[in-house]
Amino acid sequence: MDPDSVKSTLSNLAFGNVMAAAARDYQKELLAQEKTPASSSINQGVDLDELMDDPELEKLHADRIAALKKEVEKREALKKQGHGEYREITEGDFLGEVTASEHVICHFYHREFYRCKIMDKHMKALASRHLDTKFIKLDAENAPFFVTKLGVKTLPCVILFRKGIAFDRLVGFQDLGGKDDFTTKTLEILLIKKGIISEKKNNEDDDDEDGDYHESRRRTVRASANDDSDSD
Repeated sequence: MDPDSVKSTLSNLAFGNVMAAAARDYQKELLAQEKTPASSSINQGVDLDELMDDPELEKLHADRIAALKKEVEKREALKKQGHGEYREITEGDFLGEVTASEHVICHFYHREFYRCKIMDKHMKALASRHLDTKFIKLDAENAPFFVTKLGVKTLPCVILFRKGIAFDRLVGFQDLGGKDDFTTKTLEILLIKKGIISEKKNNEDDDDEDGDYHESRRRTVRASANDDSDSD
């Protein structure tokens, strides 16, 4: 479960306790006011039991719990369909996978291609944060029928499916600046614009993951520069 979902779940579960605490604090404030000289309007007390038995408050609480339960059930159902993780499938699984979910992203890759490995890294990071969309990968060498059928000619090739129908694709890194050092956030924004994933309120994990990647790239560049200097 991603950090946003955990925070939301805890917030909803604590809703009843928060409302009860607010009611208790309100009563304490009223009792304190009664001990000091004040106008008759301030000295009017409020029955805590009446506040807690408020039908509108009870309905709001019940609606929150029902919505939370429905969301949990939805997430569990999606996980059973393979959502929430970046999985490799076979050509025989392909049709069943892309037709079983409303939104599917499939990365056609080659095991030896460096850029496919970069795409794998970002896909894995996004899969755990966007549960509504299924993220899968398929070895192009072992899927000749669908490679031909879908016109896959350049790898990596990421094809987007909605209700089992391919409606868009990313070919190589041409939509990502044409460079290897694009960030997970850059890919995420592109996929949001294409309508295959939904926008998240908070993606703090991107900074850490992309930071690690950029640091690795900097180390590689420094090592290369040192080698060139030594050779001179």
